[in-house]
Amino acid sequence: MSATAPAAPPTTPTPATSKPARRGAFARATRSGGLLLGIVVVVVMIAAAIAAPWIAPFGPDDQDVLLVLAEPSTTHWFGTDAFGRDVLSRVLWGSRISLYVGFVATLLGVVVGTVIGLVSGYYGGIVDRIVVAITDVLLSFPQLIMGLLLVAVLGASLTNLIIAIAVTAVPAFIRMARGSTLTMRERDFVDACRALGYSDLRIMFLHVLPNILDELVVMASLWLASAIRTESTLAFIGLSVPPPTATWGGIVREGFDNLLDAPWMSIFPSLAILIVMIGLNLIGDGLRDASDPRAPQ
Repeated sequence: MSATAPAAPPTTPTPATSKPARRGAFARATRSGGLLLGIVVVVVMIAAAIAAPWIAPFGPDDQDVLLVLAEPSTTHWFGTDAFGRDVLSRVLWGSRISLYVGFVATLLGVVVGTVIGLVSGYYGGIVDRIVVAITDVLLSFPQLIMGLLLVAVLGASLTNLIIAIAVTAVPAFIRMARGSTLTMRERDFVDACRALGYSDLRIMFLHVLPNILDELVVMASLWLASAIRTESTLAFIGLSVPPPTATWGGIVREGFDNLLDAPWMSIFPSLAILIVMIGLNLIGDGLRDASDPRAPQ
């Protein structure tokens, strides 16, 4: 009798992305150049925030009473504020807080919202109904109002600000992850995973999650812009980190009282916020085009 080779263990038929599909996604993402421009803008802003201690010409709290409300010059490119502090230095240092809060809050919102949405969409039943009801209630509040209420209750601090903005992001990611999971759990590869005896956790996080990750990444890039805007708004009304710590929204607020006499105090931090918003939205649009196979190449 001839020996029979042992059969290979069954494998899970997960969807695969071919090289032509990847090339098509790259072509869609880079068709207008917006994605690359957005990446360059955001990377430059992040690099400037990280390097602020070395590239800022002055300390963020250094005062010069002889140069109060000085106009932009070769020494003070963005002028000075009502305390004689260099606005450029404060904008650079303020980017550290604003970008840090936006990135960390968005990351927390993505992780928590995605996990809850995965569990809710995969299991369904009473768990899903409870999650949907709570999510609908939270989404009924505008993002800024929700953040304002949470910071007012928790108190103005860096940690509380991050928590408040993250909570406003969680319901949106729950809804996104839940909707995509409801579709994915009916796919053949999920049935194959169940037939092979895979655990629910393995199916959710190793097979379902990778197939909905594109949508979550696109939404996260757009939500990051919203988180930074929310942080700046809360800082503008005095519900961010306490002064004299520099944040973009706080610098805009400091210049608001001298808007007619020294408009540069508010203009330059506002431009920094605007540039980051444009960069993140360009990235989000590019990623959305890459993940949509119906978009023209």
